[in-house]
Amino acid sequence: MSEVVIEASVVIPGETMPRVALTADSIELLRKLWEMHGPLMFHQSGGCCDGSSPMCFAAGEFWTSDNDILLGVFDIAPVGSEPHNIDFWMSKEQFEYWSHTYLTVDVVRGRGSGFSLEGPEGLRFLIRSRLMETATSFA
Repeated sequence: MSEVVIEASVVIPGETMPRVALTADSIELLRKLWEMHGPLMFHQSGGCCDGSSPMCFAAGEFWTSDNDILLGVFDIAPVGSEPHNIDFWMSKEQFEYWSHTYLTVDVVRGRGSGFSLEGPEGLRFLIRSRLMETATSFA
């Protein structure tokens, strides 16, 4: 795993610590995908197999609802560039299981079977998790 480079902004009311981060490898791939597809978003739905992998879509291609939670927003723009904001969403049901975890989006070789944009690159995003440092509240 490469080192954590960017943490998402804190967006959940009442929380003070970020919940999601990107590694250098994931930032590099996301910048490439941004050039190819424009603005991006992540959705983590849960389930088995590729359903438990973070899925990267063109922004707005995956519709979120009241059944999803915005965990954070990343700005992957190089220094001095216009913002390249990427929302990271998770289903509420999945969040109930992962509410105590800090998530890091990383990249590995291989192709998942989902619709995530990185598939044709021969790479796939995955989540690495650890327990949160301090307790957080979710309403």
